[in-house]
Amino acid sequence: MAVSVKPRGGGPSAAPGRTGGERALFDAFTHLKSGKEAARFLRDLATPGELAAFAERWRIARLLDEGKLSYRDIAAATGASTTTVGRVARFLREENHQGYRLVLDRMAGKSGAENE
Repeated sequence: MAVSVKPRGGGPSAAPGRTGGERALFDAFTHLKSGKEAARFLRDLATPGELAAFAERWRIARLLDEGKLSYRDIAAATGASTTTVGRVARFLREENHQGYRLVLDRMAGKSGAENE
């Protein structure tokens, strides 16, 4: 008797950005009306460690965008590894998502909407 085994994680359709659960989560963020509401939602959704990691990456992105510090200086200032700084830098400058860039530009008053 042959047994069919489903791949863990739901197979290729479970790749990042492709699951219905992820889309529902992303859409949930569009219903938040303030930073205070976002904080309430994220504190329910994520662990303190996950929030700290998000905050660290966001601080790194802002420091990279300022362009005043080296990767090593940013790592020292944030307590992050240089690998983390490099990964954030790659997503800030090279990856297709351009989420960091979108938010940084909007916060700076630039349009940043061309990637939506």
